[in-house]
Amino acid sequence: MSKGNLIPFMNAENPDIMAFQETKMQEDQFNFNFDGYFRYMNSAEKKGYSGTMVLSKIRPLSVSYDIKGKDHPKEGRVITLEFEDFYFVCAYVPNSKDGLLRLDYRMLWEDDLRKHLVRLDKKKPVIYTGDLNVAHNEIDLKNPETNHFSAGFSDEERGKFTVLLKSGFKDTFRELYPETVKYSWWSYRSKARERNAGWRIDYFVVSNRFMDKVKDSIIYDDVEGSDHCPIGLII
Repeated sequence: MSKGNLIPFMNAENPDIMAFQETKMQEDQFNFNFDGYFRYMNSAEKKGYSGTMVLSKIRPLSVSYDIKGKDHPKEGRVITLEFEDFYFVCAYVPNSKDGLLRLDYRMLWEDDLRKHLVRLDKKKPVIYTGDLNVAHNEIDLKNPETNHFSAGFSDEERGKFTVLLKSGFKDTFRELYPETVKYSWWSYRSKARERNAGWRIDYFVVSNRFMDKVKDSIIYDDVEGSDHCPIGLII
């Protein structure tokens, strides 16, 4: 989201916590001023690539970066904040790329990320959010019939998301709106947003026992300024 769209959105919604993915910046490149928020960044070693950031009005009890596991390059993909009643995990899940060239790594990453969430969930409930780069079911993208071998809708990626949910988590939007068609990402190609030919690949996932705390899970599909739109969780 561009700065021109972001500030009015933040002023209108006044979020307690806000998570960003694909920030593509190093700490010394940050030149925005978000008064009233503590800021946490995880940047990739490769400049201009990947990266995550979380803003929080509440100072977390602890903050950690990345996930455990072998062979994970430093791509700045995960930030975990611990609060009194829950963990908040912001993630930018690796894209499997055209031709599924990075699918093997994506599968490894998904397994290690799930282990991370399950470990946290044993201590206190988890809120997991971000660009998860998967449309879980056919309702979650405009053209499922032509995308079964595309990055973000392969059987392997969808299967990993199913395994995550079976490990004790809920997709908040789909739990609240089982039949609603809404998207959070549109390609810049072929006027996809004008045609609403999109994908739902941004999520708020929570521990099963936390779902009763969720009042709403929102997709702000009328907010422009990026190929993604914001999503929100009210608890």
